[in-house]
Amino acid sequence: MLVDGVLAFCLAVLGLSSALKVDPAVQLPLLAGMTVPVVFRRRYPVQAFVISGCALAVDLLTGGGPGGSLLATLVLLYTLAAYRPRRVSIPGLLVSLAGAWAVVVVRIGSSVGGLNLVLLALVISSGTALVAWVLGDSMRYRRAYLKALEDRAARLERERGTQAQIAAAAERARIARELHDVIAHNVSVMVVQADGAGYALRTEPERAGQALAAIAQTGRQALTEMRRLLGVLRSGDEQAGLAPLPGLEQIRELIGQARDAGMSVSLTLFGAPRPLSEGAELAAYRVVQESLTNTRKHGGLAAAATVTMTYEPDGLLLQMTDDGLGAAAAPDEVGHGLTGMRERIEMYGGTVQAGPLPAGGYQVIARLPYTGAGTGEPAINGVTLPDGRAGSRSESTA
Repeated sequence: MLVDGVLAFCLAVLGLSSALKVDPAVQLPLLAGMTVPVVFRRRYPVQAFVISGCALAVDLLTGGGPGGSLLATLVLLYTLAAYRPRRVSIPGLLVSLAGAWAVVVVRIGSSVGGLNLVLLALVISSGTALVAWVLGDSMRYRRAYLKALEDRAARLERERGTQAQIAAAAERARIARELHDVIAHNVSVMVVQADGAGYALRTEPERAGQALAAIAQTGRQALTEMRRLLGVLRSGDEQAGLAPLPGLEQIRELIGQARDAGMSVSLTLFGAPRPLSEGAELAAYRVVQESLTNTRKHGGLAAAATVTMTYEPDGLLLQMTDDGLGAAAAPDEVGHGLTGMRERIEMYGGTVQAGPLPAGGYQVIARLPYTGAGTGEPAINGVTLPDGRAGSRSESTA
């Protein structure tokens, strides 16, 4: 309003001389009525245009001169086009053109100069009004375009923030799964070994020493995996770990570790082995690891577990069954282990079913599809394998 007030003052000064020449008592209030609305042109563009236009009409009818009053009307026409839609500004333009033509016909048509002068005046007056309206309309379009760009940038910023939050949540879930699998498995093995060492310490010192050695070895393995996870977190590189990620080949080592801890575990294989992707093999390994951990935690000291791996035509089937107390304990239903299993397997298009058995014990069934390239068949190194190959192997129970 300060800037528009200065503009209104300048326009009033321009029209002051013509107002003083005719009738100051009448023309000065009309001049104020034409220029003062300029101060409020941005807040009330329609009202300012109407008031100034009416004052200008009265001024011209009483014999006043255009001067600064005409410039004020052009400024308000520009403001009307710049701040209001075309359905409002176009009628204002038509009123301005009609008023300009009427003034030219009345003022110049009756004077000496003829038709050429009238036409020239019509062109000039109409041209100035059109220029003012076009400039205002262009400014409105540009302002709307810039606002659309700002809204789009703000929306993209919000979407980027949302994507970052989703990515952070997914990364936290991945880290939580890894930490849960590593810590829960190794700590459960160490607890079982420590309990066994405590029982055998007085009667069988040799077995107690073996249990303590197994605890130390398990602790070192846990530290190695923890270092690998922390290295990935620090560098943001999945290849930062010094040791390769565990897969299907390491399941035997996992079962051997469980046997060393005093657990009865058997492994049975059906079908010809077909490698999966590195991530899918890690998911399968973690499912077996978590199942054995739950058996150790909830199945009781005498619980025996069976791990069955079946290479079916369309995917790998994993079955982990135990005969412990897991049916009553409902392992991990309220924890993170079963949730982590499902998240891992579903990430690769598989499914997980877990629950107690009718005759006692607990069972986990996981299915992982093969990753064929462009076909529904499993592929190894780009070669599609035929179906129908079958066979079985079984490792004895320790």
